[in-house]
Formats: sequence, structure tokens, C-alpha cells
Amino acid sequence: MMKVLIVEDEHRIAKAIKEGLEDEGYAVDCAYDGSEGYSSASADDYDAIVMDVMMPEMSGYEVAKKLRDDGNNTPILLLTARDQDSDIVAGLDSGADDYLAKPFSFEVLLARIRSLLRRPESRIESRLVVGDLTLDSVSKTVSRSGKVIELSAKEFSILEYLMRNKGRVVSKEMIMKHVWDFDADILPNNVEVFVSYIRNKIDKPFSSPLLHTVRGFGYKLEDKTRP
Repeated sequence: MMKVLIVEDEHRIAKAIKEGLEDEGYAVDCAYDGSEGYSSASADDYDAIVMDVMMPEMSGYEVAKKLRDDGNNTPILLLTARDQDSDIVAGLDSGADDYLAKPFSFEVLLARIRSLLRRPESRIESRLVVGDLTLDSVSKTVSRSGKVIELSAKEFSILEYLMRNKGRVVSKEMIMKHVWDFDADILPNNVEVFVSYIRNKIDKPFSSPLLHTVRGFGYKLEDKTRP
């Protein structure tokens, strides 16, 4: 699952974008001023940031520049009612990747986000492979050894996160932060339950396990039968 941060001081707009993106399968956090947006973007790992320009505390330009100065390369889409050439130039020069003038349709916003995530510098692959397990984040399909595996939306999101981090130990806390929204009522035990569901589907019917528990640390997805 892709995780998006919305930084928008108009709560109605932020809520509408959040609900729309969640319907499309994204995990979404919201911040309501520039300072909060900068703190959130610095503290967590997001795949994209959708940010208003005119906000209290810090403008979108200031937040984008500060993030880039920090070495944060998360793709940034700026939203603003100011669409003069000078405004667009200022936004792009601040470090933003794209610029969308208000008012806009949600379909266009969604297309712009997809475009950002396809760019090489964002390093987002749509087809993930671990051993004989394949996941396609566009078609939302999973298969192993050619056999289609049916997963719930949350199971799919957790597996996608594990596959994007193949060979690395991923803690329950990391899964909670990336797959669920910041304000979600979720506990480590809930992660254990979902991982158990996933293991029963991607490992149990097959001869070699891919999803391994690293006791005291978390989980690792890897094919131990191959060097």
C-alpha cells in the first residue's frame, strides 16, 4: 500500500482528499498547517506528499524547500489557487515535483499522484517478486507458482509492504505505521493476526515458506532456497 501525507489547512478539502484516496487503497495521514506538515513528513516514511501552498506557520514552498534541504526526496505535489507562471516557478524551484491549481477534479489529482509514483526517482515498482511469489500493485493480484491467491485489502497492503522490504526484518510497529493511518486504533496483536492469515495463504499450501518470524524483532519475507 502507498502511504500519502496531505498537508492542507482547509479541513473540508483535506477530509475529501483523504476519503477519496482511501477509497483507492492508499493509507493517508493529514496535517493542517505547514509546521505540522514538516514535522509529519520528517518523522514518517511517505510515498508522496500532497500539500497546499498558502498555510499557517509555514507555506508549502517553505516546507518543500526545508524537506529538500534535509535530504528528503519524497515526491511533492503542491495545491494552490495561485496559478500564475511566477507561482508555478516558485513552487517547482522550492523542490516540489508537480503543481496543481485549484479547483481541480479528484480524478486529475489521482492521476497526478500516480504519475509521481511512476517516476524513476521514487523507486516505486508495480510488480514485486520474491521467489515464486508475485504481487502486482496495479491489478491488485497475487500469485504463487502460477496459483492465484485471494487476499483481503489489508492483507494485500501488508504483503506489499513486506515484499517491498524483502530480505529485511520489518517490525510490527513499522507495519502499523506504514499500512494503517496515524490515528487508526490498531495494536501489535492485530498485526500478528493479519500476518497469520497471510502465512496461511502464501505459505501453508506450498512446500517452502517465504514469510519468516524473527523472534523479538518482527518478520522477514525471503526465499531461503535461493542464494
